[in-house]
Amino acid sequence: MWDAYIKGFKAYLMLERGMSDNTVEAYLHDVAMLRDHMQDEHKEISLQQMELAHLQSFLQSIHELELAASTQSRILSGVKSFFRYMALEEILRKDPTQLLEAPKQKRALPHVLSIADIDKLFEAIDHSTPEGTRNRAMLETMYSCGLRVSELITLKLTNLYLDVGFIKVLGKGDKERLVPIGEEAINQIQIYREHIRSHVSIKRGQEDVLFLNRRGAGMSRIMVFYIIKDLAAKAGLSGEIHPHTLRHSFATHLVEGGADLRAVQEMMGHKSITTTEIYTHLDRSYLRNTLEKFHPRYK
Repeated sequence: MWDAYIKGFKAYLMLERGMSDNTVEAYLHDVAMLRDHMQDEHKEISLQQMELAHLQSFLQSIHELELAASTQSRILSGVKSFFRYMALEEILRKDPTQLLEAPKQKRALPHVLSIADIDKLFEAIDHSTPEGTRNRAMLETMYSCGLRVSELITLKLTNLYLDVGFIKVLGKGDKERLVPIGEEAINQIQIYREHIRSHVSIKRGQEDVLFLNRRGAGMSRIMVFYIIKDLAAKAGLSGEIHPHTLRHSFATHLVEGGADLRAVQEMMGHKSITTTEIYTHLDRSYLRNTLEKFHPRYK
């Protein structure tokens, strides 16, 4: 019986919710974990008979696997979506997940580079090579616009409005947003397009992609990761530095400079303001460090 319901759930996620293949697979994996738990621990209980206690038992079992709280929350999200679908289809009379609470998560503050460290990172780029010119344009764009790496590598020529200082970005859930872009990033993109990209033999279907590898295809996420990791090592920067570090640094520097949180939310493409609010915590840390450094009573 489970398999038939899971099959219907898959169709619902793909056709009605329009979710990506990766998200659908993750949700199906979550429900499969619940199915396996029920068949092992509560075999006599049908799906229609499931209650809050059975789901709490499932949560306890994944907690015992010592999974991160964020992973447990993601699994719970998939399971809740499944039961919402079951209630929507009137397969169940009530949704037993309504009172189910997610494990509490510690919200870690992201690693952020100072403005001086950003400069060091850019100075480590070898501008004498075609790849160096491209990498400078990529990093300037990421930092200027606060892009996710997925947004950077899918950035299209037809979505550049450099004459008015904006780019159109395809974010999470295929949601588009307009983001302002700084003069230095515009300058580096134009140098890259004119002197490097124009000499690349472009693969079919990649003609509209802005940033290309030497074979004329779009950049991969892992390649951008390696580029930044290599530059960070050359610049002598400590800590775990990856593409998202530039995005975090973008938001933090805006908040430190007094930017409106709603404006930062819009530029970052955050669905909820609470996601953006993490940067106010970073800002408080910055303010305290400033106080400790410059106030005579803290010295």
